[in-house]
Amino acid sequence: MMRPQLVLLALLFSTSLPPISASAVETATRGQQQTEAPQRMTPELLWKLGRLGEAVVSPDGSHVAYTVRHYVLAENRGRSSLHVVHLKSGQETVVLRDWPSLNSIQWITTPAGPRLFFIGRDGQSENRVVGEGDNQKTLFVETSQAWVMNPNLQNTSPLPNNDDLIQATNVEGGIANLKVSPDGKHLAFTVEVKMDKTVNELFEDLPQADARIIDSLMYRHWDAWHDYAYTHLHVAPFDGKGPITSMTDLMEGLKANCPVPPFAGSEQFNWSPDSKEIAYTLKDVPDWAESTNSDVYVVPVDGSAAPRNITKGMPGYDNDPVYSPNGKYLAFHSMKRASFESDRNRVMVMNRQTGKMMDATQGLDQTAHGATWMPDSESLVFASETKGTDQLFQVQLNKRGAMQLTQGRFNWGLQEILSGGKQALVSRMDMLRPKELFLVDLKDATAKTVSHINDTIYADLELPTIEERWVEATDGKKIHCWVINPPDFKPDSDKQWPMLTYCQGGPQGQIGQWFSYRWNFHLMASNGYVVVAPNRRGLPGFGRQWNDQISGDWGGQAMQDILSATDSMTAEPYIDRKRTAAIGASFGGYTVYWLMGNHSDRFCSMVAHCGVFNLESMYGATEELFFVNYDLGGPYWKSAAIQKDYDTFSPNRFVAKWKTPLLVIHGEKDFRVPVTQGMEAFTAAQVQHVPSRFLYYPAEGHWVMSPQNGVLWHRVFFEWVDRFCKPTETPEPDTPEN
Repeated sequence: MMRPQLVLLALLFSTSLPPISASAVETATRGQQQTEAPQRMTPELLWKLGRLGEAVVSPDGSHVAYTVRHYVLAENRGRSSLHVVHLKSGQETVVLRDWPSLNSIQWITTPAGPRLFFIGRDGQSENRVVGEGDNQKTLFVETSQAWVMNPNLQNTSPLPNNDDLIQATNVEGGIANLKVSPDGKHLAFTVEVKMDKTVNELFEDLPQADARIIDSLMYRHWDAWHDYAYTHLHVAPFDGKGPITSMTDLMEGLKANCPVPPFAGSEQFNWSPDSKEIAYTLKDVPDWAESTNSDVYVVPVDGSAAPRNITKGMPGYDNDPVYSPNGKYLAFHSMKRASFESDRNRVMVMNRQTGKMMDATQGLDQTAHGATWMPDSESLVFASETKGTDQLFQVQLNKRGAMQLTQGRFNWGLQEILSGGKQALVSRMDMLRPKELFLVDLKDATAKTVSHINDTIYADLELPTIEERWVEATDGKKIHCWVINPPDFKPDSDKQWPMLTYCQGGPQGQIGQWFSYRWNFHLMASNGYVVVAPNRRGLPGFGRQWNDQISGDWGGQAMQDILSATDSMTAEPYIDRKRTAAIGASFGGYTVYWLMGNHSDRFCSMVAHCGVFNLESMYGATEELFFVNYDLGGPYWKSAAIQKDYDTFSPNRFVAKWKTPLLVIHGEKDFRVPVTQGMEAFTAAQVQHVPSRFLYYPAEGHWVMSPQNGVLWHRVFFEWVDRFCKPTETPEPDTPEN
């Protein structure tokens, strides 16, 4: 039987259909395991895969250290390990095992030799008291702290010297985003600094009062309420012997955050090569919810001068500063247009002596991510979307244009460029397999495998196949599509396959060769579905005009692109057009809701996860207003023309035509697309007696993060689509007792 706690993880509502019983799900899962588990991907196997974290190269280029996270489904938690591999011999050792968290790893050359720094929790159940008398102190090991270790690189198979595993910080509440100065003498990290008062602190005689007093927007963001604290960048001297004894807040008194929430990390600040200066990112504007105006500041570590804003007057995102190795330049990412979160990301380069700036990516019709200097300080390497993949490119400071460094049907991610400038440590993934580490030659693009995280699991897996397809759009342009076929797919057989049309979110986020742990095409194909994933209008990798067309046209050409891709596929004799479903999350969920009233009987079933249903109520309840202000033109009351667009594009205006079975999935802590959007959609379906079900997660946000919730998601997802796309193959659910 299904575990009771799994049932409690979500509430399944339905009046038009009987609820899914535990026995029905168990029967379907057991049948799947009997026929597919040894050879094909399953939801449970998906959560057994190790997940690559960070990776760094040792100073002499001989070793790579990287983190891996594994999840234990029965325990509903994950643990991280630190691996070190010798590049020449391939020998690998796990130097730290089963820590609750490990991140911010970096290799620093110290007077005592190479040392690995990292942030982690060591898994102790409680904080420890050490020392005696006046020297007694508490080590806050329950929280994330900085550590330093000697990995003993003299051995080709390094072993940790436990005597040299030192706790480098002891900050109450913990730290995040560690960056060690190049000379190893200072640590930079972020700390949560409480600056606002709770209602109980304002009214001390009301200790049991449970309320918030809110005077401005951004009182909640993505999946968390404002916690009365701000993330501040700190620096501290470190002698290499034990926890720091003092630290300086570089943002003292400032009600702002570095990194800029919600998703940024330590890439938003960096040390100068001489260890005397830090450049960092800050978003300090009065209209935070309506602006993308972040800036890059520089500040001397010794406090000899105040922080200086080097991007003042630049109204878009400016972030991720990185110094050239010779110290002459400071590069950073920059978006030109105000309030447009998906504008072209340029690589700006400032001469630190003259202050003169240049756009190193001028003229490129693509966006840049993770810009990294080459050792000669004359060029930079960055990742960029291109035609359904992520590739690495190089730009020179002294000439226009970009040179593509990698090839193939993969998403490549730059980890680090080796000191000679001839090789780079990279991650690589595709739709069939998650990230692994490789060394890539930057001249001929050849790649050598470094990590083997999931080799054992993949050795016996029967894999789907991936195809590219170009479809003609209604305006005559060509739409790039990925098609993922089941492992036993044979297009020339008499069998007709059910199909899933995947609707991408974003709305600007390329369908590349990524490996998702939710919208996993490998898993969908392994369950017997052909999947078509169109890079419809609004997705990057196909030029700025294609990318920008979605703004102000949500229910327009992008929807027609998805229908064109669906029609092209269902015209194939091997696709059963009566067993085709549309699925998607976020803007993809919006797409599903919009298609519910506009698909003209193309689909037999729909699944919408955290989708936008009602544009007017969405505007009034979301938090990042710069997004809807740019993409929808502003609030619906601003003008009659904007109100007309809201009426034209809002899915709730078409519910009278709803009749397709609909699964709604939404999390209570989703503040980007508030849960009431899903509730409104489910109500609309139920009132009209449309077969519908609501999978509600009280503790999840825009994404489903916990292992058991994730497996439950897939079980409910496949039970729903199988019911309508495989009606002769799926057992009928049990009727609940009265």
